[in-house]
Amino acid sequence: MSLILSLETSAKVCSVAVHDQGKLIATKEIHIEQSHASKLAVLMDEVINESAIQVNQLKAMAVSSGPGSYTGLRIGTSTAKGLCFALDIPLISIGSLELLAFQMSKQNPSNAYLCPMIDARRMEVYCEIFDSSLNIVRPVEAKVIESSSFEELLNENEIVFFGDGSDKCKDLITHPNATFVSDIYAAASEMGLPIYQKFREQQFEDLANFEPHYLKEFMIKKPAAKPVN
Repeated sequence: MSLILSLETSAKVCSVAVHDQGKLIATKEIHIEQSHASKLAVLMDEVINESAIQVNQLKAMAVSSGPGSYTGLRIGTSTAKGLCFALDIPLISIGSLELLAFQMSKQNPSNAYLCPMIDARRMEVYCEIFDSSLNIVRPVEAKVIESSSFEELLNENEIVFFGDGSDKCKDLITHPNATFVSDIYAAASEMGLPIYQKFREQQFEDLANFEPHYLKEFMIKKPAAKPVN
């Protein structure tokens, strides 16, 4: 067996899965914002129990490496690294946008370019563009969306936009070659095949020094000023 426990905590959905040689054994997820800190360990216990395995049978941990929620990525990474140290197993990572593109590539009959988007607040998104074979066309960036965004590529190619950041872009990006698909989110259940390929090729992270790809510095919100009586 090549059992791998995967954690996906980069956005609103928190999910956990166990795969054996890329095949899904069990998965759990919760669709509640800011629940990662309180629910991740619970989901992990549920998945391990449902898989009918022991934690010491795991051969590796896998985690989404971002970009995405600063807090979510930090929680997922620290949890995965802690288990790797405790069990003396390697850590594997996959980019959150790469994972989204992999998921969407299975339903892309037109061979369009793929542009996963993760919400980065206001009109900004984290995005990356891939061709239908998942080669990178435009690298990951934090992008403020305007009506002219991606126009140069859209003039030559159909682009499918998806992910939790894409819905707010529909009214701005109205090019005829732009297609929007809703309800696509990064899921641990989909990490099996790409993570197993990295496992076989021993593409492991440096456990001591690995950090998520936050892309932007964490911004601490100032509390609202209290009214003066």
